[in-house]
Amino acid sequence: MTGGALIGLGLAAVAVLLALVIWVKMPAFVALLVVSIGTAILSGVPLAESVGVVTGGIGKTLSSVIVVVGLGAMLGRLIEVSGGADALARYFTEKLGPKKVAAAVTAAAFILGIPVFFDVGFIILAPIVFGFARTAGIHPMKLGLPVAGTLLTVHVVLPPHPGPVATAELVGAEIGTVLAWGLPLAAVTAVGGYFAAKLFKTDAIVLGESPATEEAPPAENPPGPWTVIGLILLPIVQILLGTGGVLMTEEGSTAHSVLSFVGSAPVALLTAVLVAWAVVGTQQGWSRDKGSSVLDSSLPAVAVIIFVTGAGGGFAAVLVESGIGKVLSDLLVSMNMPLILMAYLLSLALRASQGSATVAMLTTAGLLATPIVEAGLSGTQTALVTIAIGFGALGLSHINDSGFWIVTKYQGLSVKQGLQTWTVLSTIFSLVGFAATAAVYALV
Repeated sequence: MTGGALIGLGLAAVAVLLALVIWVKMPAFVALLVVSIGTAILSGVPLAESVGVVTGGIGKTLSSVIVVVGLGAMLGRLIEVSGGADALARYFTEKLGPKKVAAAVTAAAFILGIPVFFDVGFIILAPIVFGFARTAGIHPMKLGLPVAGTLLTVHVVLPPHPGPVATAELVGAEIGTVLAWGLPLAAVTAVGGYFAAKLFKTDAIVLGESPATEEAPPAENPPGPWTVIGLILLPIVQILLGTGGVLMTEEGSTAHSVLSFVGSAPVALLTAVLVAWAVVGTQQGWSRDKGSSVLDSSLPAVAVIIFVTGAGGGFAAVLVESGIGKVLSDLLVSMNMPLILMAYLLSLALRASQGSATVAMLTTAGLLATPIVEAGLSGTQTALVTIAIGFGALGLSHINDSGFWIVTKYQGLSVKQGLQTWTVLSTIFSLVGFAATAAVYALV
């Protein structure tokens, strides 16, 4: 096929994918498989090899994603069930005082959001938000909006969440480098978004019914806040030490091998889960069966995400194998558009059009994998492009996004109120995050 035909096929594939997800209401996993196989066949990949290309891409993506996402979900579940989130929020509130309760709960959301998925984190924190708002005598949205924005920021930027992990795999970024740059950039974004949320005139908003209006009673014997913080930071520190240590040791040396092993994301998260299982289980007085059931209960919730992530990897493999990625790379070079800007805008457009942040990130990574490789970027630049893709998937959360409904329903907002507040704020978070990322990219 000619270059123009391949570009047209790539655009048509994305359009069909959006149509299947948005209008046909086909599950994203199935839609990605249908579009991937169809694109492979139409692009000239031999019929007998088309399925192999798709499944090969799925396998390659899941080989790095499934362990990290599964263990991350287990760590988050242990903290959730034990009452660690409540303990964390109350600790920050006590330390910062009632006048800074919004900052306190937002800080807790940032830490909690690293191992806990966005929707789960917000559902956990929503009753705490309403309870603290009542105590402080402020409108619940003064707390709820920055908390939601912070949780979503962490979800799309930081490993072990599936979007960043899979995107890094597809574009060739190191997880440790993404984490090292993602942490400060996510923190800057959370701070900027927090102050932006203060500008919203929420006092006039009358909230409807919400399942979170009754404050949940504190857990009987929650872990201490520093225990929770330590468990969350353990894998992060391990990964960062491994990444830094590998750079400072000679390749092939024993120290290099040990640091590479210890600092790998699967080993770091496995260590954290084992430590958390022992510490939390002992502190809670759980039996072995109870501790095991808590860990097992985390996996059904991430099954759909893992399947969709794998299928996204299959679609990305087709885009590379068919030559669409190569043609797109040449087109981008001729346009002279900065690659990081293209990555952000494409991810933002896909996010707005079909709703899923993960699908937006994976599709963008698949389309731009070849251009990114051929651009000859450094490891840091590749990580920053990965982060920019995440920030693109952060903005324009609206009615086609399941997260939009979680945020609005748990705060008692109407659709109109949600569009006027949450949709706008998620986009502000997105813009702040991309601006910070682009500024760093220009300097490295």
